[in-house]
Amino acid sequence: MAEKSALDKYKSSADLIQSLPASAWRSLSPDNTIVMSLPTGEVVIELAPDFAPNHVANIKTLVAEKYFDGTAVIRSQDNYVAQWGDTTDVSDSNPDSKPKSIGSAVEKVEVEFFRNKSDVPFNAIVSRDAYADEVGFTRGLPTSVTSKGAYLSHCYGMVGVSRGMPTDSGNGSGLYAITGHAPRHLDLNVTLVGKVWIGMEHLSSLPRGKGSLGFYTTAEKYVPIEAVEFLKPTRKIEVLKTNTPEFSRFVELRTTRNEDWFIESTGKIELCNVWVPVREI
Repeated sequence: MAEKSALDKYKSSADLIQSLPASAWRSLSPDNTIVMSLPTGEVVIELAPDFAPNHVANIKTLVAEKYFDGTAVIRSQDNYVAQWGDTTDVSDSNPDSKPKSIGSAVEKVEVEFFRNKSDVPFNAIVSRDAYADEVGFTRGLPTSVTSKGAYLSHCYGMVGVSRGMPTDSGNGSGLYAITGHAPRHLDLNVTLVGKVWIGMEHLSSLPRGKGSLGFYTTAEKYVPIEAVEFLKPTRKIEVLKTNTPEFSRFVELRTTRNEDWFIESTGKIELCNVWVPVREI
């Protein structure tokens, strides 16, 4: 109770964040974080092995073997996603074309969704959700819970694996990030493997593709990926822990906005409205 009372003195989320102790933050692991270099800057993605261990292992293999270097962002659909991967045109009109080799990575990986709620560090928030019985966060990642278990949800910045019709047709060589509204209807249909913590502006601001589903129609429109590498150990990026009283107070302050500008405080919040603070030291 004393801990909560100490946090009550903060009347805005901004004041709270500026005053948090070092213990309220966690560092991104270099072994579990990848950095995608685009012409405009870097996109830092933390992977989620808690929920998609097989896909994450495959993505790490692809990164280690430099698969993504020289690929491109090939799709930017308005208010939806940006997608990247192989640019090879494998179609009936190009029968001799072959996709880029994925090296020693696995070709097919079955979709991965549910985890036992008790097996992951899930922390609930108060929200009346249209898609799940309960929502909250697992190490900063938006998480939903039903009677079947806990699973990641498609909020802004989340990264997923593109796939075709078969449920095992994705392997992590094609990825996408949510750049618009939260398409929660994609939950439990596409495997989510992580979240962009830094650099979303390099994806969300891309010109929209004019082809079907926002795909770029010519190679000249592709956004080249210069490299994808693991985070350097010398680089320190911290995310607010979501299993702490400090985060609970943060969500409470975002739910009941008391800053002078606000006329009406809704007193409500939903999963994808909660942004988890991140900082680079």
